[in-house]
Amino acid sequence: MAELLQTSSLTCYMHDLFEQHDPGPGHPERPARYGAARAAVLASGAPVLPAPAAPRAALERVHGPAYLDLVERFCAGGGGGLDADTVVGEASWPAALRAAGGAIAAVDLVAGGASGAFGVGRPPGHHAERSRAMGFCIVNSVAVAAAHAREVLGMDRVAVLDWDAHHGNGTQAIFYDDAAVLYVSLHQYPFYPGTGAASERGAGAGEGATVNLPLPAGCVEHEYLAVFRDHALEALRRFRPQLLIVSAGFDAHRDDPLCELGLSSAAFGTMAAELGAIDCGRVFVLEGGYHLRALEQSVAAVLNAFTG
Repeated sequence: MAELLQTSSLTCYMHDLFEQHDPGPGHPERPARYGAARAAVLASGAPVLPAPAAPRAALERVHGPAYLDLVERFCAGGGGGLDADTVVGEASWPAALRAAGGAIAAVDLVAGGASGAFGVGRPPGHHAERSRAMGFCIVNSVAVAAAHAREVLGMDRVAVLDWDAHHGNGTQAIFYDDAAVLYVSLHQYPFYPGTGAASERGAGAGEGATVNLPLPAGCVEHEYLAVFRDHALEALRRFRPQLLIVSAGFDAHRDDPLCELGLSSAAFGTMAAELGAIDCGRVFVLEGGYHLRALEQSVAAVLNAFTG
């Protein structure tokens, strides 16, 4: 697997609609985020494929039909605020469909033998719960992709690693009682959205399949990477997943305006490379990251971890 990392590229799923989702002036989840990520992809020379729209059946594996209807109608009617943070317009729903569809396509590509793929979409998704939009997120692309791997591809051990600086409450909640989906999160805590305590470990059959690794504000890079290596990687090794999906937010970067963790851009490449120790294909799905230059450099570092 380490050899594959040196000789393979991450195929990236992209679409012009990702730049058309616009929460409005002054919003941190702005269209320029996609431009920054796209610049990194194009500079890397990674293969690019158009992100398809996710079918309704794929969304309904993790979201309620009434919720999906509501968001679709709301966007078609011109949009507005779904909550104080989550603002949408007419392009937001089709963009969200393609963000989820790109994640599904990335899973299918890896299931077919590719070593890795990257869904470079927006809006992000890991805060979206079954029937609730929040934290800039309306469709939980990572959860949709994990459910596709489980229910369509028949995988019985899917892992989600969430290194976004905000805890992925939506992904955790969707799989909280599911032993077949391991959720591992490194995040600033206490912090938005208020979930992600170490005591949150899953419920019922899923007890122990949620691993929260809360980090204090001001955590520096060597401390963060020690937790990643000693706890996140170890949890993934024990689980032995058939597929690993990374909620790849880049707001743990030391320059990010919303968060207070201390990673460099290179650290994201280091983590991407060290995930090669997990013997399965890897899918990355873009989440947060709100400093444009840091986002571009961090995406580039992940891509470079695959090309060497």
